[in-house]
Parts: sequence; structure tokens; C-alpha cells
Amino acid sequence: MGKLQNIDRRDFLKKSSLCGLPFLLPVEHTNFLNNSEKIKDHQNAGDPINFVFDGPHQSPKDYIELLTSIEKEQGIEADTYLKGGATKKLEEEFAKLTGKEKAIYMPSGTMANQLAIKMLNGENPKVIVPENSHIYRDEADAAQSVHGLRLVPTGIDQAFFNLEDLQKTIRELDENEVFRSGLGTVVIENPVRRAQGVAIPLENIKEISSYCKENGFKMHLDAARMHLASAYTGVLPAEYSSHFDTVYISLYKYLNAAGGAILCGDAEIIDQMDHQIKIMGGTMYQSWSITAVAMHYLQNIENSLNAVLKTSEELIKELNELEEITICNIENGTNIFQMDLDKNIDSEKFSRILYKEHQMLIFPNKENKMRFAANASLLNREISEIKNAWKLSLKKSKIN
Repeated sequence: MGKLQNIDRRDFLKKSSLCGLPFLLPVEHTNFLNNSEKIKDHQNAGDPINFVFDGPHQSPKDYIELLTSIEKEQGIEADTYLKGGATKKLEEEFAKLTGKEKAIYMPSGTMANQLAIKMLNGENPKVIVPENSHIYRDEADAAQSVHGLRLVPTGIDQAFFNLEDLQKTIRELDENEVFRSGLGTVVIENPVRRAQGVAIPLENIKEISSYCKENGFKMHLDAARMHLASAYTGVLPAEYSSHFDTVYISLYKYLNAAGGAILCGDAEIIDQMDHQIKIMGGTMYQSWSITAVAMHYLQNIENSLNAVLKTSEELIKELNELEEITICNIENGTNIFQMDLDKNIDSEKFSRILYKEHQMLIFPNKENKMRFAANASLLNREISEIKNAWKLSLKKSKIN
């Protein structure tokens, strides 16, 4: 996938204000909606829009209808124990996309990440990971408790680490440990979820990859949101992947499947994964209901993200005309933007009204610094309709 048509990312940055620092506030879990409330049809609103996720939020009804449509239009071939059928087709497509010899379906991104670093590391106990990465923060210490690996964080308090950070971390390990043990793998996450979707500059990746190859370290890329990075930087998935031994891509972030992951790499390592998936309890009887949907969206992902990028540019320009709102880009950002509400707006009230009256979802923030995510749900309605809904919701949310 090349740079999205008719959109110049640098021009987009010039047109919009640019936040000086990555928006490093954590993604908040909010109770502004009751636990029983879900995105559903409202009589007084159009199709749902969310400013929260990387893709549209599909209901079970929507998902079943989509599967039925795919089956009617092109048919769905079932797999058996993750072999053949729709799953094999998707694996082959991802191998082509990333330029790797093989790809394999896995039931979760955590399993893909963990099995990748386990197999890459061999007999070495240490893996260097970004301090803000999913592997380090969000995988329940699986590397340590299940695989006997030691995760060593680098790039602390930064959106991403560079070669100098990596060399410093390795040097500190060498200098401060009496009984040395081996380092096998270096992990990069791109885009960086905990840095609000920042995409790591390609030159930074190249420098680290070159250093690792020279020193015999393997490399794994957690690219759960690979296509988002490619869409906003113009760097092909195959170009990103060429600098790593293994690459993980999510099937549900923006490909809208019900779950699942793909791990890509050389045949030598991917061929070992069947057994590893089995011993970890991940061998499902069938996965076609996931892989068929992922393939459906993958076939049109370039056009879809091109439309999202163009629409979000126009929408942000329109929303910034409202005096209570300022939306700005994040440096090296992708589909996530920083949104500041005027102090005279109650963000929780605004979010609730926007959701209940207009079927648009955005999470509030006590400091009125909110995360604005662009995704394919923006295409559900006209920009003028979205702007008007925001305008009405802001008016009703002012603090008296």
C-alpha cells in the first residue's frame, strides 16, 4: 500500500496545529455510560460514529449480517483446526503484504507476540522491549511466568526509543551484571499505542535494525496497527517488515474481525508455530468466522483509510471553527489527535449528550483533554451533520 491518494501528510500537519509533545495521557476507562448501555440504534440519529476506536464498532447483528453477505457474494470456505479455507487464504495474503515467506493465524495478539519472542530468543533469557509497549505493560507478565524470559525496558518516559537508548541499555546490562546472560531479541512497537498512536520514523527503525543485525540480535515488530502507520507515513507494510524477523498484525483493530492475529516471518520460524500454538491451548477447531471478515476488509483497506484520512482532515478543520474546541495533531501521529475543550464545557455532560442524542461516542476527561480518534465510522454521515451534532451538544454542556 502506497501513500494514500490525494493526501499529503506533511501538508495536513501544516494546515492543523501541532501538539509539541505526544499526548501521553493514558486511555481512560470511563463510567459516563452505564454498564448496560451499548452502542445501538437511536430513533433520532443516523448510523453510529465513534471517536474512540481504530475502526467501527460492530454489533453482533451487524457482524452476522456481514458474514452472511460475504458468504452470498463470494462464499466462505471453512478451515479445520486453523488449516485451509478462509484462514489459509488470509495467511497467504499477509505473507505477500509483509514480504515474508509465511504467515500464521493466532487467536490473540498476546500469543503472537509471546511466541515470537520465545522462538526468536532461543536459549537467551533477555528481551529488550519499549517501556511503554503492550508486551511490557499489558501481557500479564507472560514472558516471565510462562516462557522464562526477562523483559528489559528501554526508552523510559519516551514515546519511542532510538539507537542511543538501546546501546545505553545494553551497555548498562554488560557493566552492572556480574553473571552475564544472553540478549536474544529487541522489540519495537509501531505505531505506539501508549503514545497515542505515534508512528516511529523509518530512519530510526533502520538504524536499530542495522545495529541488531551487526550484533546478532533478532528483531520482532508489534505492528498491531500496521496499516494505520502505513496510511499516515506512506511507508509500505513490506518496507516496515523488511527490518524485522517477525511481525504481528491485529485482525480486529481496524480490520473489524471478532478477534485474532497474524504472525509473519521466515518459514524456519513460522513452521514451528503450529506446535507452539497447540501447547499454549490456542488451536481452535475453526476460525473462518474471523478470517473471512478480516479478508473482506483487508481487500479494501487502502481505499477505506484514504477516505478516512481525507474526511478526518475536513472534519477537524470544521470542528476547529467551533470556539469551544481545539483539535491538533500529535508529532509523528497517525489517526489519533489531541482535543482540548474550553474550560466552560463539562466534558462528561458533552460526551453523554453526544452519545445519547446523536449516537456519537467520545470519552470524557476531567481536565478536558480528550482523545479524538479517526476511523471508518466517520464515513457513516456527512461532515455537516457531525459538526451540527457537536455544536448542539456543546451548547447543552456549558457550565453555568
